[in-house]
Amino acid sequence: MKKETKRKGAILLRRGLLFLIDLWLVCFSFYLGLLLRADGAPDVDVWWPHNLALLYENLPWIAALYMLSFLVGGLYTILWKYAGERDLFRLAVMVAVPTVAVYFVNRLFVHGVLFNSANCIAAIFILLFVGGIRLVWRMFLDHPLGAALRGVTSNDPNRPMLIVGAGEAGAWAINVCKSNKTYGHPVVVADDAPEKLNQTIHGVPVKGTLEDIPELCARYNIYGIIIAIPTLRGSRLNHVIDLCMTTHCKVQVLSDPQSVGAAGAPAHAFRELNTADFLSRDEVTLDTEKISGYLKDKVVLVTGGGGSIGSELCRQVMRFGPAKLLIFDIYENCAYELQMELQRKYGRAAPIEVLVGSIRDKKRLDEVFETYRPQVVFHAAAHKHVPLMEVSPAEAVKNNVMGTKNLLASASEHGVERLVQLSTDKAVNPTSVMGCTKRLCEMLIQTFAQHTKMKCVAVRFGNVLGSHGSVIPLFEAQIKQGGPVTLTDPNIERYFMTIPEAAQLVLQAGALAESGSIYVLDMGEPVKIIDLARQLIRFYGYEPGVNMEIKIVGLRPGEKLYEELMMDEEQDKMRRTEHNKIFVAPPRDIKLDEFYQQLQALFHAAEHNDEGVVRQLQAMIPTFTPVREQLKHKS
Repeated sequence: MKKETKRKGAILLRRGLLFLIDLWLVCFSFYLGLLLRADGAPDVDVWWPHNLALLYENLPWIAALYMLSFLVGGLYTILWKYAGERDLFRLAVMVAVPTVAVYFVNRLFVHGVLFNSANCIAAIFILLFVGGIRLVWRMFLDHPLGAALRGVTSNDPNRPMLIVGAGEAGAWAINVCKSNKTYGHPVVVADDAPEKLNQTIHGVPVKGTLEDIPELCARYNIYGIIIAIPTLRGSRLNHVIDLCMTTHCKVQVLSDPQSVGAAGAPAHAFRELNTADFLSRDEVTLDTEKISGYLKDKVVLVTGGGGSIGSELCRQVMRFGPAKLLIFDIYENCAYELQMELQRKYGRAAPIEVLVGSIRDKKRLDEVFETYRPQVVFHAAAHKHVPLMEVSPAEAVKNNVMGTKNLLASASEHGVERLVQLSTDKAVNPTSVMGCTKRLCEMLIQTFAQHTKMKCVAVRFGNVLGSHGSVIPLFEAQIKQGGPVTLTDPNIERYFMTIPEAAQLVLQAGALAESGSIYVLDMGEPVKIIDLARQLIRFYGYEPGVNMEIKIVGLRPGEKLYEELMMDEEQDKMRRTEHNKIFVAPPRDIKLDEFYQQLQALFHAAEHNDEGVVRQLQAMIPTFTPVREQLKHKS
């Protein structure tokens, strides 16, 4: 409690000093404005004393008006170290409001020449001085000279570092820093183990708990923080990250926890925080032998191979030595960039081929299968943006459903051994056209599994961190532009995993390959999106609701508050596989004739982009409840 009171006192003192400086700047700006206005004034010997007296008489209420505007406008809550255009615009508004008020008071009551012209000149000076001093200070802090005077230059071996963790990893981090001076100089350690308090590790004292991180940073003038507790996960890691972010120090974590204890100082022992750290879970453990068994020396085709998840699948597949990797995508730019990346890593002669084409084009698919004879197919090509597919339901059907049927037909006709379809939690009790089409894809997988020799499975998972169109890149872009951060609903929750984690589990599910099964990945606990937004805002040095607004904009078309990973009828039959992060739902019986008649009706409806498509989707998926229908019932 005393520490918190002391910290709040320091903040209030800093803001009080800034307030007094700004008050002086306002007064000085009006004096300077009057002085410039006096240049060229007629009979200046009489004009100057008269207007100077007028200024002194009115300056108290003028200055009070400006300072009130600064307080109401939140000038003293802006972190100028991270200020952008939006903050400068806010300052301009804070200056403009009292300037206009002074002008009208002059017109109605004072009638002094000072307030017609010198007022405008003073306003310009106030904006330049108040904003300029802060920006100059920011530039000074970032400049090597300023950092050197504070003793915290980015390349100074003596810059003070805080190590979080007094265990084996913390000791290793200290040794790495001491053997490689570019990492900085460890001066203090924080750890929650009471028996380690006031002990030393390689000469560095343990002086507080993790909750003391902000105070330790202030006391020791810390430049950077290294989090060296590999077992720190989930909400506890998020809390420690939040504490570190409040200090505005550079924060790093161990690049590779497996290297702890290794001799020498690795070239990249520590890395910057990334968004995946906010949602950390235990690392995925793969059965590499089983995966290698169905990928090594095989021709592997990845549809949508240039996309976020498709490209990561390609990277993971290459680790297992395929005979050839076929990257199939309609958008050639991303596919080409991936090819260049993989060739840089595996050499120009790496067996990688980029094939441009669409899964809508059955003839093109037949050409690919006839020419390259792929044995394993990962199907990641799809339209996935929920609101866009609400506007274009026919396109969702053509690409997701018809395209998947084309792929399955061509693959089965050309002797493919195994096909893995990437599905989504939005396919469970869908409220969107996109989710409904993905549910139909799961049903197609099961029909082909029942009536062909090809092993067909679907893998269902939730949102993937960092994929194109996902929420975190959107939030990051909004924060970098100065906000606001837009959120559809304060109660919305989603399941998340990283792109590598998703790709690895897809490969693992492919190794299990009980034909016709739907594999469900363990996504951990659902995350409140508003909590994620607040963490990201703090990660970039702002404070939610203070200098970065979170704006609630309402649910988008087809969007759910809560996602589900299993349907009601799957709950009892769902079982955990030999891999602890993958569950499996057994195949369901689907009446083939009836299903294909309905598909034909759907494809016919998709010839026109209208409500007929949605009605046919409803007829095929009884659990499909379009949001538009929900809104009708509410009204």
